Amino acid sequence: MKESARVQAAIELLDEIIAAARNAGPAADTLIQDYFKRRRYAGSGDRRAIRELAYRAIRRSGNIPVSGRAAMLGVGRDDPDMLKLFDWTVRAPVPPVEGEPVSEAAALPDWLATELDPLIDAAETQALLDRAPLDLRVNRLKGDRELVKKSLPEAEPTPLSPIGLRLPEGFAIASHEVWQAGLVEVQDEGSQLASLACAADDCTSVIDLCAGAGGKSLALAADMANGGRLLACDTDRLRLSRLGPRAERAGATNIETRLLNPRQERKALSDWRGKADLVLVDAPCSGSGTWRRNPETRWRLTAKRLEQLSSVQAHLLDLAVELTRPGGHLVYVVCSVLAVEGRAQAEALGERHSSLVPVHPPIDGGRDCGPGMMLTPAHDNVDGFFVARWQVSC
Repeated sequence: MKESARVQAAIELLDEIIAAARNAGPAADTLIQDYFKRRRYAGSGDRRAIRELAYRAIRRSGNIPVSGRAAMLGVGRDDPDMLKLFDWTVRAPVPPVEGEPVSEAAALPDWLATELDPLIDAAETQALLDRAPLDLRVNRLKGDRELVKKSLPEAEPTPLSPIGLRLPEGFAIASHEVWQAGLVEVQDEGSQLASLACAADDCTSVIDLCAGAGGKSLALAADMANGGRLLACDTDRLRLSRLGPRAERAGATNIETRLLNPRQERKALSDWRGKADLVLVDAPCSGSGTWRRNPETRWRLTAKRLEQLSSVQAHLLDLAVELTRPGGHLVYVVCSVLAVEGRAQAEALGERHSSLVPVHPPIDGGRDCGPGMMLTPAHDNVDGFFVARWQVSC
């Protein structure tokens, strides 16, 4: 494909991504895969170039663009050479017309500027849109970092997580023998640190209250060396169903799963009330800490949605306090850099429950953030996470 045709293809693809963001449709990666399935004529170089153009426009537009063309014209405003490809040739976009919409450059939607945690300055905001590294968590049920490193000479040890490895961008890990053998899981270093903050190696009864597909459950099982009981819960049947095959590949044998109904979790977990050594609440959140991986999710978040998420987080945290035994620990994690989901949520929990004693998470990196700590892309080169840990007083 000619370069101008690639630009037009990126515009068409952006139109689909923008429509999906407005209507709660499929994620950008899914749309990109489907787009190229319908266009088998596009070679690997074309697909890579079109994807790069689309994501370049997405990262540049903090506010949702009016169209794919407006988003790409915004890129052209910064790159006159690319703008020359709007040239009337076959399958090329037509030249810009005076006065037509052009997306303004911005790191995030205008309304979110006041919602960021005070630790997120201009440098941090920009870093939220940088490319994310490819990190692996070594599965200690099957080996250690030194063993895996011998099979992955391209990998470098992660600087903060003692069980992480970092690979070059684009490395095909899913086809490598170490992944197929269950020796590693793809997991951002920040997510690894959030799991390590649980210190689950001292626990025999653990609840992962929002397990999803089980990334942190698998990490906790490894920390527990398959000992004790680990209950992985979620309200999403499809996501939770993915944990079984992943646990089998990882050799994790102490994980039980339990499907919960939203707002009826207390009844479903009555047999665990006051019994857990540890409850992890990796709560549903804005995902603002993962914008560098999924930048189009900025367009999907609304003030109403953020309010709903905050309500769910508070509900789950109150439930977690009830499930934790005296002397046990509660860990709260959100992949967010927004104050309302992080420090404000943690402060409000402490005000509601005087039995909670803050404990500093036993991990490297990050900065103090209210009752917890925050990991960020610019400071730690990880996804953005808020992590807080408490002990329930006896």
